[in-house]
Amino acid sequence: MKLRNNIFTALLLAIGFILHQITPGILGGMKFDFLLSFIFISLLINDTFKNAMLTALLGGLLSALTTTFPGGQIPNIIDKLFTCITLFAVIKYIRCFNLNFFIVALIGGLGTLLSGTIFLLSAVFITGTPIPVKTLIITVVIPTSLINGIGAVFIYGAIKKALKISGIIID
Repeated sequence: MKLRNNIFTALLLAIGFILHQITPGILGGMKFDFLLSFIFISLLINDTFKNAMLTALLGGLLSALTTTFPGGQIPNIIDKLFTCITLFAVIKYIRCFNLNFFIVALIGGLGTLLSGTIFLLSAVFITGTPIPVKTLIITVVIPTSLINGIGAVFIYGAIKKALKISGIIID
């Protein structure tokens, strides 16, 4: 993996980290995880397994640093790892089709749903939750999935256009 690809991934995750940091916690300490949109964009632009693992580990650590969920540090790392591996496989399969905005929105939405569900289930097993899991899925995970699905389309479009204009080629 080339250094410029690692730097690009780190830059995307830094932007997502800042958005994740300034997002306030809501019901039960859960917060909308906008870092996920940038994780998905990183996987879409650079779809190598090494990048998926780098993105999973960095994304999990950055999410763990900013979590407001009680005991959410380990579940954040677990969910990013499983989500990135799963989406890596999905993206590799989808690459044989035309990558359009609908597919990007689907990856953003379903990836967020998968990530949120894994996070909550691992949090239940590790620390327990102050609010029922079903309530958290309905009030936090599903709305975040919709927002991240739409947001991923705009972010992906802007990043692809910026890369094209600047002449940067990510291999």
